[in-house]
Amino acid sequence: MNNSKSADSTEQESDGVKLLETVEVTTADSPEFAVIWMHGLGADGHDFEPIIPFLGLPPEAAVRFVFPHALMRPITINGGAVMRAWYDIIEISASKGQDEAGIQHSAVKVQELIEREIARGIPAEKIILAGFSQGGAMALHVGLRFPKKLAGIMALSAYLVFPERLDAELSPQNSATPVFIGHGTQDPMVPFSLGQAVKAELEKGQWPVEWHSYPIPHSVSQAEIADIGRWLKTCFI
Repeated sequence: MNNSKSADSTEQESDGVKLLETVEVTTADSPEFAVIWMHGLGADGHDFEPIIPFLGLPPEAAVRFVFPHALMRPITINGGAVMRAWYDIIEISASKGQDEAGIQHSAVKVQELIEREIARGIPAEKIILAGFSQGGAMALHVGLRFPKKLAGIMALSAYLVFPERLDAELSPQNSATPVFIGHGTQDPMVPFSLGQAVKAELEKGQWPVEWHSYPIPHSVSQAEIADIGRWLKTCFI
């Protein structure tokens, strides 16, 4: 992984569409796979960039990691402070007080990034959507509804938004897509019970779920990074 290349991109246009700014890391020339990884509330696209060398991916793996920057917006739960966020948060809840307009706007922006990877030669079935916390909620929201088969969906310390709509809105193409869920048992920000609810809901729908819990707060541990690396390799086979 020492030959990985990192680059920031400014907001770009693709077919007249203004894309989110991203940080990109490629582990080899001519990437065959892509991982689009959304950060949590108040962070940015650089947040998970440093863990790539610790995922234990094989040297021959040709992966483009795309870490988008969410737009700046005021956050109600933080007293209206402006920060990078995928949507406003009124309260931590699966349904109550959700910023539907913000969620749907960010969903479109994430879909645009998927379509850009497809246009760059990586088919949807070799693209993984991933995210932490609010970013993980977006990975689930978009991935379970995306109309083309994806390689996998990863949600870390996350939750489902609008779970009551999933049966009506899910994509048949992604009804059996592998899902990795990791959550800290000591999480004070996104309660552990919300992660368990994701697991229960997806297993009810018979998605192939890989579930891991860790004795950590709202963060990612070394053990979780190792588990993520192993799971990614299964998606790249």
